[in-house]
Amino acid sequence: MPQTDNSTPALNSARRKAFRRLLPLLFLSYVIAYVDRQNVAVAKLTMVRDLPGFDNAVIGFGAGIFFLGYFLLEIPGTLMVERWSARKWISRIMVTWGMMAGLTAAVTTPMQFYVVRFFLGLAEAGFFPGVIVYLTHWFPSRDRAKALSYFLIATPFAQVLSPKISNALLKIGTTEIVDGQSLVHPPLLGMVGWQWVYVFWAIPAVLMGIGVLFLLTDRPSQANWLTPEEKQALESKLAEERAQSSRGKRMTVSEAFKHPKVLLMALAYFCTVTGSYGVEFFMPSILKDWYNLSMDDLTWLIMLPPLMAVAGQLLAGWSSDRFNERRLHATLPIILGALALGLMPLTQGNLFLTITLFMLAFAGFKAYMPAFWSLPNLFLTEAAAAGSIGLINSVGNLGGYLGPSLLGKVETLTGSYAGGLYYLSASLLVAASIVFKLGLGVKRQEAR
Repeated sequence: MPQTDNSTPALNSARRKAFRRLLPLLFLSYVIAYVDRQNVAVAKLTMVRDLPGFDNAVIGFGAGIFFLGYFLLEIPGTLMVERWSARKWISRIMVTWGMMAGLTAAVTTPMQFYVVRFFLGLAEAGFFPGVIVYLTHWFPSRDRAKALSYFLIATPFAQVLSPKISNALLKIGTTEIVDGQSLVHPPLLGMVGWQWVYVFWAIPAVLMGIGVLFLLTDRPSQANWLTPEEKQALESKLAEERAQSSRGKRMTVSEAFKHPKVLLMALAYFCTVTGSYGVEFFMPSILKDWYNLSMDDLTWLIMLPPLMAVAGQLLAGWSSDRFNERRLHATLPIILGALALGLMPLTQGNLFLTITLFMLAFAGFKAYMPAFWSLPNLFLTEAAAAGSIGLINSVGNLGGYLGPSLLGKVETLTGSYAGGLYYLSASLLVAASIVFKLGLGVKRQEAR
């Protein structure tokens, strides 16, 4: 059954304003963050040609080492949002990650690449879980999955937006054949295409970071764009829900870190991220290797799976809030992604089937996220919830190291992506089993 609505006019007005005011800014920030994290997937297509010693194993390890740096500062960064200021912390993150992303253009050796990617992870640490915590400062539980889905579709949107722009940049410093004629694209300011991919996308990160400092609002009580009645109604609703979630003994951050459900959620997220990031970093390479596609054709095709993911994520977020159900809305999409990856090696030679499975896979491992990230606040509050979200995300994102590294290494050793894809599929199935067995977020459940 859908939830009943007992909101006051002031609360409804405040909720609408929060959606309109905050989510577009957070959405754009995450678009840029995700492009800066993922643009190596496209840049590598010419990096491996221009830089001696760079192959799939090097790119996979460099793509993954980002998450080791990310791991180290994730929990402190998330607690900064809860205890200090989301506005100031997110601004700092964006400016520093923009600087580090731009420095990737200067690498000439694998070791330099590893160092820059590691520091990029350090710079970005705390952004994603910080926003998850920040949304709990603004959105009641009835709106949270929908708000999360609007924020999280930034990742597939970034994957739709960036390929064509990055493809155009990749042509700088190259020669291509157009209608039988050689067309020379000279270097620009002494840099070639893959370098411009990193520099171009670094600039908006710095600019957005400055904008966040002035445009984001930490708490409803500080919002001059809400009326006094709206501030009071929204703060009261959020306080009421925190009180309901913390019935009984209030949990400390250290106690939350040892909570079995927190640890299992971290393991589930690790397994899911292993599968999703492994595929996301290597999808362009898989399609290019299997079908010998031109860059123009390739960059059109790799936009299709993220488009499917946008639709799946919005639908799952709306449905999860509509029916107040989290467990199946998290579990079933992960299973879909696992089945798609498991079947993918069997489609080699049939481009239509391969793209179809990529679309289903992306829909699966994006659509689970709004419901999944609503689960910690069902049994934790305030600092315990913030720290646990940071722990889940930091441990889970180590899968972002394992997935690309494993897939790149397997391909280098065997000449095939099949073994790596089977492993990623199995990892997703493990994640789905854990989320289902947790028993959190069943229908009509508000707290556990």
